[in-house]
Order: sequence, then structure tokens, then C-alpha cells
Amino acid sequence: MLSYSALTVAPDEDAAAALCEDLEALMPEPTGTGIFEIEDGSGLWEVGAYFTDAPDAAGLAVLATLHSVKDFIISEIPDQDWVSKVRRELAPVEAGRFFVYGSHDADKVPSDGVPLLIEAAMAFGTGHHGTTLGCLRAFDRLLVDGFAGDTIIDVGCGTAVLAMAAAAVLPGKVLASDIDPVAVDVAAANVAANNLTGRVQCVVAAGFDAPALRDEGPYDLIFANILKGPLIGLAPDMATAANDGGFVILSGILNEQADEVVDVFCANGFNLIHRDSIVDWTTLTLRQRG
Repeated sequence: MLSYSALTVAPDEDAAAALCEDLEALMPEPTGTGIFEIEDGSGLWEVGAYFTDAPDAAGLAVLATLHSVKDFIISEIPDQDWVSKVRRELAPVEAGRFFVYGSHDADKVPSDGVPLLIEAAMAFGTGHHGTTLGCLRAFDRLLVDGFAGDTIIDVGCGTAVLAMAAAAVLPGKVLASDIDPVAVDVAAANVAANNLTGRVQCVVAAGFDAPALRDEGPYDLIFANILKGPLIGLAPDMATAANDGGFVILSGILNEQADEVVDVFCANGFNLIHRDSIVDWTTLTLRQRG
């Protein structure tokens, strides 16, 4: 059985959201719609809709004209068990002492590693992407250097793999926050699956505005694996939220964006400790001057 996708590109987030809203009124109705920032520094946003029945090409053309975007590209999607496919293709990931795996690879967990169970069907953050892998490596590097902080937060946590890594090796309290309630539900499920309930608190929050985040700070370590724009916007708040001498590990940064992020954080009281690039992505470790 075939399904269908219809994709186009909008100039910014507001335009993408407006188009996405109108897509939901199309007949036949899409089974899902979404907008995603294109992570190439262009500022463009992808708009997508998915259908079980062939979409109305004329209706999509009208919407594209009304919203001044390019014509939708309509594609057929073959029926496939995507979760099984991903499970077959995603091998376990080792990042220093951390071993990120799916339940289908439970027999491969090393006896001397720190296992982190993340199912392939879950939200962003399986450890395979250069950003998540970079953050785990950066954290492992801090541990090797003697880091033993008590207060840690994972901002924009996705699967909460970074929060769980911290909770698995350090005794302090760890928070995992995300603006998306679905991501927070996924994070909580992962925390339970890794027997870390009570060690990681999962909360819905935008930035550091939520009382739960303010009450637990200041932080010895802040993870923020998001995107360049939000990172730059959060820099002043991170400077306030970080303890004197506290660390931040940042990713979601394209290599060509890294210098700008470093400049902004240094202007807000941080020193660059380490930078690491994995394919197209840079991870930064910085420390509050204090």
C-alpha cells in the first residue's frame, strides 16, 4: 500500500506555520503535517504533509500560490516497516565510556561501559547524529578531566540521552527539559526504561523560564543540543544559569556557524575549552569565567 508526501520550502518559520495550518484543511486530509528548519544556515523551513490517499495536486498548487512558495513536490512512499529497517541499520554507538543501543542489541552491551537504552522509534537523539555523539564525547572528556558536578540540565533534551548519561555516572540531580510535550513524554519513558526514575526530572519548558529550572539552578553543567539561533538567544540566560566555573556543552551547530556561537558565548562570560567536529557538525565545550 502506497502513501504520499508533499513537500515545499517557506522563507521563515511564520510563513511555514501559516502554510502548515492551511494544509490541514485540505481534502483528502493529510494524516500528518510538519515544519522543520533546514539546518544549512539558510533560514529556510521545510513544510511537509503526508497522505494515505493521493493528495489533491491542484489544491496544493493553489496553496503554494497563495503563500508565495515553490510548488509542492509530491512523492509516493512505499509501504515499509520503518522501525524494523532503522533497527537493522542503526548499530550501537560508543562515545567514550557511553554505549547507546536499542533493545535488539542488548546482547552487545560491554561489561565495562555505561549503557544507555534508546529505541530507534523514539525522538531525536539516538547517538548516531554527529551532534549527540559530539556531546557524549565532550561529556566523557570532562569526566576524564575530573568533573563531578552536582546540578546538571539537558535543555532541548529530545530522548534525554544526555541527561541520562549524566545521571548514570554522577550522584547529583539532573533535569531534562524540552519545549515539546511529546519529547518530554519520550524522555520520561526512556528514563524509566533505563531505571533512572527519580534521578532525572523531565519538564516542559522553553529556555530557562520554567520555575522548575530556575529553582534547581545555578548549574555545574548545561547541555544544549539544539540549533545555532536558539543557542545564541539563550546565551545570556545560560550565563546567569551557570555556576561560577560551570560548563556548557553546546551542539546543533554547523561547522561554519561555530565561530559565531563561540563569539557570542565568550561575550557573555564564557571561555572556550574544546571544540570537536564530526562530519558537518561542531560541538563546543565552554566554561563560565566566574
